[in-house]
Formats: sequence, C-alpha cells, structure tokens
Amino acid sequence: MSPRKQTPEPNHEPSRIREGLPFPLGATWDGLGVNFALFSANATKVELCLFNSTGEVELERIELPEYTDEIYHGYLPDAHPGLVYGYRVHGPYDPENGHRFNPNKLLIDPYAKQLVGELRWSESLFGYTIGHPDADLSFDERDSAPFVPKSKVVDPAFTWGRDHRVNIPWDRTILYEAHVRGISMVHPSVPDKVRGTFAGLMVEDLVDHIRKLGVTSVELLPIHAFVNDQHLLQKGLNNYWGYNSIAFFAPHPRYLAHGKIAEFKEMVAHLHDAGLEVILDVVYNHTAEGNEQGPTLSMRGIDNSSYYRLMPDNKRFYINDSGTGNTLDLSHPCVLQMVTDSLRYWATEMHVDGFRFDLATILGRYHEGFDERHSFLVACRQDPVLRQVKLIAEPWDCGPGGYQVGGFAPGWMEWNDRFRDTVRAFWKGDDGQLADFAGRMTASAELFNQRGRRPFASVNFVTAHDGFTLRDLVSYNEKHNEENDENNQDGTNHNVSWNCGVEGPTDDPEISALRTRQMRNFFATLLLAQGTPMIVAGDEFSRTQYGNNNAYCQDSEIGWVNWDLDDEGKSLLKFVKRLIKLRMNYPVLRRGRFLVGTYNEDIGVKDVTWLAPDATEMTVEQWHDAHGRCLGMLLDGRAQVSGIRKPGSDATLLLIVNAHHDVVNFELPQVPEGEYWNCLIDTNRPQLRGQELWDFGSVFEVTGRSMLMFELQLEEES
Repeated sequence: MSPRKQTPEPNHEPSRIREGLPFPLGATWDGLGVNFALFSANATKVELCLFNSTGEVELERIELPEYTDEIYHGYLPDAHPGLVYGYRVHGPYDPENGHRFNPNKLLIDPYAKQLVGELRWSESLFGYTIGHPDADLSFDERDSAPFVPKSKVVDPAFTWGRDHRVNIPWDRTILYEAHVRGISMVHPSVPDKVRGTFAGLMVEDLVDHIRKLGVTSVELLPIHAFVNDQHLLQKGLNNYWGYNSIAFFAPHPRYLAHGKIAEFKEMVAHLHDAGLEVILDVVYNHTAEGNEQGPTLSMRGIDNSSYYRLMPDNKRFYINDSGTGNTLDLSHPCVLQMVTDSLRYWATEMHVDGFRFDLATILGRYHEGFDERHSFLVACRQDPVLRQVKLIAEPWDCGPGGYQVGGFAPGWMEWNDRFRDTVRAFWKGDDGQLADFAGRMTASAELFNQRGRRPFASVNFVTAHDGFTLRDLVSYNEKHNEENDENNQDGTNHNVSWNCGVEGPTDDPEISALRTRQMRNFFATLLLAQGTPMIVAGDEFSRTQYGNNNAYCQDSEIGWVNWDLDDEGKSLLKFVKRLIKLRMNYPVLRRGRFLVGTYNEDIGVKDVTWLAPDATEMTVEQWHDAHGRCLGMLLDGRAQVSGIRKPGSDATLLLIVNAHHDVVNFELPQVPEGEYWNCLIDTNRPQLRGQELWDFGSVFEVTGRSMLMFELQLEEES
C-alpha cells in the first residue's frame, strides 16, 4: 500500500528549503521556521517527508541539502509548530556488513519531541520481505508510511511560573514507583476522559494521597513513546509497562489526554507544588526495532551500524545483552550524544528531577565488558545538568558480567536486590538469614561502603513493578500468570514468597491476621533500615495482582491500582504513614554514614550494637546459628554523624526482629543516660502510638513473626 498523493492543503506554501544548521539535532522551531538535522554516518541521501496534520497523507518530499560532520540538515522558513514529518534515508542495503537502509520505510526522527498516531502492524514495516527464502537479506519495496507513527514539530514555550526543583536530600528520599495509567485508571476522583494519562495523575485527590503518605519522589514507569508488541496485540493484550521505547524525547501519545506535551509539564508542576519529585524510569539499553527480524521504524533505517551493537564477526546479527533483540551502542559518540541530549531535555525542558536507568549495566558496557568509567556513566557525572539530578541504576542485565550491584561509581544510586531477597527469606523463616539480614538493615555496607559512597546509595525494596505485589508476596507460593496467555511460563519462579498456609484468598482469620502482620513486618523493615526505601504504588493498602508476578501485558484490573480500600487496606495505610513519619522524625534511621559497629574511643560509644535475646552482644556462634531468627539492633544516637569527632544528639533506638513462628522473650538492655524504653512500633499491635514505657531489664514477649521499635527515654525526660 502506497501513501495517497494530493495537492497541498490550503494555506500550505510550497517549501523553500535552505541550508540550515547541523545543530541542534532534531526539528527545531526558531520563531521563523524549522531547522531539521539528522545524524547518519553511512547514508547517501536523506529525504524529509511532510504530512497533513493527522499524518495520513504525505504532501511533499524534500531532500535535505547539506551534510556537515555526518549530519544531514536543512531549514524550512515556512514551517511552524504542528508540522508532521518523517524521514526516508537512502544508502546501501547490506545486512552482512551492518547496513539496512531502505527508503521505502518512513522513519521516526530519534529527536522527535512528539509523535502523531500509533504503530499499526503490517508486513510493510519490515525492511525485508517476510517469508522470502533469503529472510532478512531480502529487500522489501512496500511503503510503510501508512502504518508508522509520524514525528511532530513542537513549540517548547511553557509558562512554568514559580515551579522549581524540590531537591529532596538523598537521606530524606522515599521513592514511590507508579505507572501513569495504572495509578489513575480506576481512581474515583479521576474524570473518565483523563483516566490513564498525565492529566489523571495531577488530579488533586490522587496527588494528596501520595503527599499525605509521606513519600518524597514519584518514580514513573516508562513514559517515552513505545511500541505495542505484535504478538501481544494478536492475543488481545498490549505492552502495558512500556519497556519498548522508540522515541527518547517524546511522551507516549496515549498518556496525553489532550494531545499536547504541555500536559506532561503541567503534571510535573502539580507534583512539584505538592513537594514531590518526579523520577522517570528510562530505557536506553535497546529500542523497539528488535533483532534482524524486527521492523524498520527509526534508527535501524537511519544508520543501523552506528546505533546498534552488532556481532563483530557477522554484522548481520545483533548483540542482545538486553534480552529484547538489540542493544544500543553507547560507545558511539553520536548515540551517546543522543541519550545525554534526551536526559538533558527531560531535566531542563520538562523539569524532571531524576532518572532510574533500566538494565543500566548495558549502558556501562564496552565490547570487553562493564566499565564504571564508560563514557556514558562518566558523562552523566560530569554534565553540569545531569550531575545535579538523581541517578538510579538497575545494576544488572543478561549480558556477560551483567550483575554489578555495588559496582557503579560514586554519584550513582543502585537498586539493591540483595535487600529484597534477604528480607523476603528472613521473614519467610528460611534458615541462615540472620547475618545477611543485619547487613541489609545497615545499607549493605559490604557492597556500598567504599570510595566515600553513602548508605543512601543502596535503594532498598521488597517489591517492584516486576514481581509479586506485597499482598501477593504473603498470599501465594507460586506465580499465577495464566492471563498472560503464555501457559504460566513467563515471570520468575524465584519469588521467595510464602502464602502463610493457603494459596490465594482465604477466609481463615488466623491466616489473614498473619498475612497482614507479615506485610507490616516488610514495611517496618524497609522503612526502618538504613538506605533509600522504595515503595510500589498500592502496596501501602494491600493491593493485589491475583498472583500475577509479570503484569507487563496486563492493561486491566490486574495491572491497575484498585482504590476501593477495605478495612485491612485502610489499617495498613495508617501504619505505613506512621512508619514514614517516624523515619523522617528520627535521623538515626537514615544516617549519612555507614554503621560499622566498632567502638569509638573518642566519644565512647558504638554506632550500632547487635543484641541477642538475653541483652548480651551477639557472639560469633550466634551469628552462624542457622536457626537464629531473633535479633536486637541498638542504634546509639550519641554516635558521631559526620567526620567531625564529636558526639551526636539523636535519639537512641532499639529495633527487635523475630522471624520465629513463636514468642521469643527479649530482655530490654540498660543504656547509659537512659531510664526507660518507650515502645513506638509493634507490628503485632498496629494501633500502638507510643507512651508504653518499659523498665531496663524487663522481659518483652516478642510475638512470633513481628518487629518492634523502642525509643530510649532519657533521665531528664522522664
């Protein structure tokens, strides 16, 4: 199918192309016209294709007249914001040498700030002829323009007014991972016409919930324009999570309720006004074009051998460290420029406060392996804009040497899956977890306490978008992904979960009580541990995905946050709010220095002391007891809090954890300058609000599978 031709629309003047400039890349309106600039090291010609406002009719093709420093460029003095365009790029079609140019395929500008239309799957999207005996070595002459999204020139003007960065210090940061569509689709205060959009996320009641919860930073799953996988659409599903980007500067069209990118800016302004940061989950490790059998949508047709990492001995094939078919080559200077330009765009033009990098190990890998001094990682730390925003790495991928938790350079924070797995195993009751659990409570110092890194470098989480929700973690032993239509073969089998005796929903009051206490245990562990905590939207009120641990394709009640809270959900929400308030009120819970447990002779205290149930310090034998499940953690508020050798003045706290199934009698220790212990938190008694005083030497009956926090009452306070 070829694009229809017609005479220019009314008021469309014939184009008067000029030389233009090779910078900035993309389509840039200067108030008089639009400059177009596109990088390609190996193309022989680039055609700019202009379309009507809906992108359905191709009006004109114009060859970009100049080529400077591998940049094709031209200037249209009669062009304005709203102009819809695409590219056709000419060059050799030689897959075995890495070249896949095909001018029959309309291409998305990698620097496009907005897209028009959504991808409609067709065989014409592929640069080769599907079913041909030579497979991807063949050449397809069908026009893809009717089926591919078009790029759109935007006017960046926006009145930000008094908006400014919130700049939450890392030691006070609490991340709240959310999905734009999922969090607003069924919220009762969100109007139908804006559900699942940026406009929906700025509704006052929804913002108020997040703000009153006490978290500081909303981390949004991918909002860059992405593609719905063909195999999912054929099954009536779609790419709900969005980890399949195709345009790193453009918001996903479906998230724009009113079709204008200003909507994203308005959402940011609303969240900032509520004191909340905006963090974007970004996917720069691969694109939606897949491997050699994938479609030609953008970078593959612009300059395949520059944008992607190809097999060195046969450039027909792609290196697949991402597990999705291809891997972007950030060792190429122009690809590196594109990614850093994208980050700067979102940080400066869109006022975003930080980024979480999906499969970040890929972004730091040269052909010989991961290197913390990779050009991209160094560029982020040196860039005057990017070094001021929050940078969070998911420090693993499926490539060689892909697991790099603790391996990123200072300045980077990292998701810590060791925290997730150890904490799950401990509260599940697995043997031999006590020592590791203590390490996770102190920000995994063996991984992060080096080169001046701080405890907040460890981003602690019990759940994330990928895996069970917290409710499902305590309700299912096995995944239940049947609705994904993959025979329950997708999703991890390593859940470290425990259903407390019954798989799935139950009316048994004892099992229900245990499950809710376990959820409180997980939240207490997460929010009272050193490091940066991350909560998943909906976990704070016991959201379920019905046992699905891989809801990537579930744009449905499975993937959406259900805001119809029952009594259990309301009770858990109150408990989580209290924990967050305590974390913020007690600096000793979020120290800027690692707790090392050694005696400081200058000030005469230990920063942390580990106690056995008889109030004596833990012995080597007790640490190595595989059946040990109870532990006290004494945080001395007098410990120094900086490099200045002087005592601190924080409160002294005692945390007690008991993962035994039964009661453990724990003797409350005597502490100098103190008189009583005040019980602030008991996960067995969520209604407790403090002012429950206990004498030194008292024996506290710690309920099976519960966690406690006490504050030392000083003599002058009693």
